Amino acid sequence: MIEIERKFLVTSTAYQEQTKFKERIVQGFLNTDKERTVRVRIKGNSGFLTVKGKSNDEGTIRFEWEKEISISDAEKLLQICEPGIIDKIRFNVELGSHTFEIDEFHGENEGLVVAEVELKSENEHFEKPNWLGEEVTGVVKYYNSQLSKNPFNKW
Repeated sequence: MIEIERKFLVTSTAYQEQTKFKERIVQGFLNTDKERTVRVRIKGNSGFLTVKGKSNDEGTIRFEWEKEISISDAEKLLQICEPGIIDKIRFNVELGSHTFEIDEFHGENEGLVVAEVELKSENEHFEKPNWLGEEVTGVVKYYNSQLSKNPFNKW
């Protein structure tokens, strides 16, 4: 239930050629408090409710709890979320023993492409693909909960 991840901007579309799987994700937030977020997500044909705790100072580690819910329940919960629904396509790229999740944002976040890699420890080594750009781990404006309030096209 502890999530360890690093986040990067993406510099090219080369990841698309390496993609093993992609799917659309629509999500909203029932709560975007800095101490915790509560997210509702429709990912493919599944719904999810997720609670995330506050990140450590580096932004790499935080508590995460997720429960699968019905699509119907997720759709109903999305209707009562805070303003700012996130719409994105997620591409999964396997590289070595890691999977990079690359999110191409749409709607008010059009043009933003971010990659995340989950790790087993904070200092775990991972191969960095050539399309990986500036690290933005812990940069709050790149959190989905913040993109829902202050979208990329308003920066």
